[in-house]
Amino acid sequence: MATSSSNTTGFDASALLEQAAAQFRGLNLAEPGQWPWLPKAALFLVAGLAVLVIGWFALLSSTVEELDGERQREPALKTEFESKLRQAVNLNELRKQKLQVQEYVTQLEKQLPGKAEMDALLSDINQAGLGRGLMFELFRPGNVEVKDYYAELPITLRVSGRYHDIGAFAADVSNLSRIVTLHNLAIGPPGRDSAGALSMEAVARTYRYLDAAEVAEQQKKVAAAKAGAKKR
Repeated sequence: MATSSSNTTGFDASALLEQAAAQFRGLNLAEPGQWPWLPKAALFLVAGLAVLVIGWFALLSSTVEELDGERQREPALKTEFESKLRQAVNLNELRKQKLQVQEYVTQLEKQLPGKAEMDALLSDINQAGLGRGLMFELFRPGNVEVKDYYAELPITLRVSGRYHDIGAFAADVSNLSRIVTLHNLAIGPPGRDSAGALSMEAVARTYRYLDAAEVAEQQKKVAAAKAGAKKR
């Protein structure tokens, strides 16, 4: 009786592993270009993974910093949102208040004389004193002080007369149709040439609005001053 035997070809994993391991033995680290293909492929794979990992953490780090920054901004943004929400709710009321302020400013501007009306205002102050029977010993306008949107004129004055007349004069000045304020009031005995009972010294300040040309000139000066400050 004859017996037949067949050889079956199989996959020898141990042999393949041995061949792969043999390629990693005796590698010259100084000359990776001469390595077998398997160590080269492994090196490329490790390097690629390292680049991916480093890039991922770098990207993640910047994202985390950005997230922390946004979290820190959150309270301020909430406060700003609540403030704007309140303004939106009260928008109509705020508009009414704005109109009231504009009307008030317009009324104040009407009380400020223009450049052409200053002489008449000075005459009104003088007439207010004469009308109370006061004697003007000094009435000297000073230099005009130009502000952002108005000009201020100081007037040094000294009058003599009775106490009640001096008080009435101060009241008349405050009730003029134009704005006039009294500063540095000093009441004392009359001067040598005065027959009055008392003498009052003060600085009356009158105000006038600037015309369009003066406002433009003042704005140019302010802009030039700011530009000079920035250069420094």
